[in-house]
Amino acid sequence: MVACDPEVVDILCPTLELAGYRVDVTDTGEAAIDRMGRGGLHLVLVDTTLPDLSEIPRRRRGVDGPPVLFLVTGDYLDAVLPEVGLSGEDYIAKPVQITELLARVWLLIRGRSAGRSEPLLRYGDLALDDTSCRARRGERELDLTSAEYRLLRYLLVNSGRVLSKEHIADHLWGELRGDNAIERLVSRLRRKVEGGGPNLIRTHRGFGYAMEGGHR
Repeated sequence: MVACDPEVVDILCPTLELAGYRVDVTDTGEAAIDRMGRGGLHLVLVDTTLPDLSEIPRRRRGVDGPPVLFLVTGDYLDAVLPEVGLSGEDYIAKPVQITELLARVWLLIRGRSAGRSEPLLRYGDLALDDTSCRARRGERELDLTSAEYRLLRYLLVNSGRVLSKEHIADHLWGELRGDNAIERLVSRLRRKVEGGGPNLIRTHRGFGYAMEGGHR
């Protein structure tokens, strides 16, 4: 993430980490170019209020690097579009909607990873494949809805951490739809994941849910 606004960093960095991403933060375009040159990045998220924003598109020309997603305000949109040649998937308007941001990040990373052999997310005998959005428990494939898969992934990448109903609802839908909506979703997911195997999803009454009981 490239941002010089502490408020942007304080909001988005924990959000992305809770969604399972590892985040490096720099506060200038020059530092971002240096970090990109060292490799190992899947996506660069850039706040267009950077004072040296032009360094990034200028220095990236002709370079095969990670995709870049710009956080754009109306004041900067006209300047950024012609300079970078953005398509609709390369920028997101501020103020940022968290659900839209997470969806755009996931799509850009998935698109760049297409055709590569990426490691599965694992927890004990549970395995998730983000490329195909499929999950397995041992040799058994799990028939999950989109919401169930996203909830299972959220619990897995935060294994051992208790997640409140509010956090889960915000991650899935961007709003709390009532306690019962989360309870019903967790109940359906449990039946599919834990049938015949050790329990992985534990309820912490009054606090939320956590993935526990397996081995990373």
